[in-house]
Amino acid sequence: MQDLALELLYKGSNFARLLDGLWVTLRISLLSVVLSIVFGILFGLFMRQKHWICQAISRVYLDFIRIMPQLVLLFLVYFGFTRMFGWNLSAEVSSVLVFTFWGTAEMGDLVRGALSSIPPQQYDSASALGLSRMQAYLHVIIPQTLRRLLPPAINLMTRMIKTTSLVVLIGIVEVLKVGQQIIDANRFEFPSAALWIYGLIFFLYFFTCWPISLVATHLENKWR
Repeated sequence: MQDLALELLYKGSNFARLLDGLWVTLRISLLSVVLSIVFGILFGLFMRQKHWICQAISRVYLDFIRIMPQLVLLFLVYFGFTRMFGWNLSAEVSSVLVFTFWGTAEMGDLVRGALSSIPPQQYDSASALGLSRMQAYLHVIIPQTLRRLLPPAINLMTRMIKTTSLVVLIGIVEVLKVGQQIIDANRFEFPSAALWIYGLIFFLYFFTCWPISLVATHLENKWR
């Protein structure tokens, strides 16, 4: 049976197609992650503002993201907004927008929580040492914030990579879609194709997310 599985993978360009599909998945997820980190940090600082308008905007944004399923948001942007406003957005661009929109809210809340967890005494100690507000943030607050932020941020990154599999439902040919195509095309010649193809996709996702967890563990141990 293992020979049949290998034969299926090397039949035509099946394996290369799966890797191409994985690259599409990574392209969408990594771009979304990078943008989410940048906008999430800014949104986290915005959420720290005491003005009631800032807090109201933050609350509405967070509640909207938490209540709305990512799949509905994806359909809303790709099939709704693009048709209603005549936007010429590709499925990939729509996906990056949606996942960035979601990731920014999640990342912003993590940044806000990490900053709030710094005891006020740390600010007072930095001031007592004669550090300016900027120096206090650079040398005292931000390093401690990063240590608190790292585990949940890594968890968010891996969740975003896995959740991008939803993009198959708006027509993007990513790794899961390629796997389905290979299974359908070889259903009669290789009856157990689903087991081997989905098993391989599992390992592709695993070896994509695993190094991120290893880096996070290394940094946690180093900063402890």
